Amino acid sequence: MTGFVFNEKPIQIESGDGPYLYDDSGTEYLDMGASYACVPLGHSHEAVDEAVRDQLDDLTYVQASYPNAARTELYEKLAATAPDPIDKTWLCNSGTEANEAALKFARSATGNSKLIATMQGFHGRTMGALATTWKNKYKKMYEPLIGDVEFVPYDDPEELAAAVDDETAGVIVEPVQGEGGINPASTEFLETAREATADVGAALIFDEVQTGMGRTGSLWACEQAGVVPDMITSAKGLGNGFPVGATLCRDWIAENYGSHASTFSGGPVVSAAANATVSTIVEEDLPGHAAEMGDYILTELESAIGDDVREIRGEGLMIGVEVGRGANKALKELALNHGVLALPAGRTVVRLLPPLTIEQEQADAVVAALTDVLAEDDDA
Repeated sequence: MTGFVFNEKPIQIESGDGPYLYDDSGTEYLDMGASYACVPLGHSHEAVDEAVRDQLDDLTYVQASYPNAARTELYEKLAATAPDPIDKTWLCNSGTEANEAALKFARSATGNSKLIATMQGFHGRTMGALATTWKNKYKKMYEPLIGDVEFVPYDDPEELAAAVDDETAGVIVEPVQGEGGINPASTEFLETAREATADVGAALIFDEVQTGMGRTGSLWACEQAGVVPDMITSAKGLGNGFPVGATLCRDWIAENYGSHASTFSGGPVVSAAANATVSTIVEEDLPGHAAEMGDYILTELESAIGDDVREIRGEGLMIGVEVGRGANKALKELALNHGVLALPAGRTVVRLLPPLTIEQEQADAVVAALTDVLAEDDDA
């Protein structure tokens, strides 16, 4: 056996183009997961590839203590896209690291230690981020994790407000839970989180690692609720396949962040990729396109299979189809029998996170495939 530590799927991917992937035999697959939302522009996007090639010609790497044009541009670009008054950026390599930084910043800036997270939430796999992740299957074997973490029910304003007190350093929330099953939070819940943390001087962290970069129909999901946190974390779609993350902060957080650092923070090549990605998303109004196509897919799915599944829900192009405990079986049939690659969200939900560039032709294809899969299950 070769030396890997991962459960690999039985499809060897060799190339990609837009919303499609191709295996080593040339078979085409419609990527309705965008590789866990990491390629919002689709595979092998020309603007991103060109930016990376140009940067490689000049400089591959320089540590973040030295100013670099690509990194500086990304600082400024993310500050400009963040909801006011968030205007400071710390760069890293992944969503887990972005959340880890946010949790550390919350403790450093407030002088408190208590962290509040939500049931069914997922924030990453490092020891701090993992401590705020709900499911034991991710963390039991690594305990003890960091302490002083309290969980409250997701989308329960009263329970959240009751948990926040003078000892709270921060509250971390996904505006739409991803791994937890594609669960959108109500505006009331997010507003309560803002009011409760502001009252005691705690930091509100919105984990937008999956929801950010236009996926839910606005550049940041929190914009739809009109709620501005103290920190927004981003990754996945930020570099269109390149490993980059960011923690966006208000001034009071940035001024008291502690001594956190990262060797590869904002390397020139990944910064170039992120600059091209963010520019394309904004200039082509892909959040607006995601909202339009998301509404179309939800409507078509409801019409085609609404009576055959427990629920269809989501925001923009972040959609969950609750099929019951057979989610993994449905995903296997979609891939092997229909050439559609989707994702799980727990054991019961088929998760759709297509590139934001998806068109009606691809949307119709996944609706037809899901309809056939569910019909095959009924006939079995």
